[in-house]
Amino acid sequence: MQTAISKLTKKYQATVPEPVRTKLKLNAGDSITFEIDDNSIRLRKATPLDLEYTSALIPTLSEWESQNDEEAYNDL
Repeated sequence: MQTAISKLTKKYQATVPEPVRTKLKLNAGDSITFEIDDNSIRLRKATPLDLEYTSALIPTLSEWESQNDEEAYNDL
């Protein structure tokens, strides 16, 4: 088993380490998926089905689309 580490920036962004990019065959512009469980998080390359599901879900998430919300979450 190989371990790779990355550090979060002030904006909570991280670089995907080269061994991970290689293993998942990631390229610039690819989407990744985080599968969240009670005890772990799994990172994988997003599939077309993942992207289709997300695209279908986005229009239903209009609850937080006010200008106040945009300002409150602008730095995330």
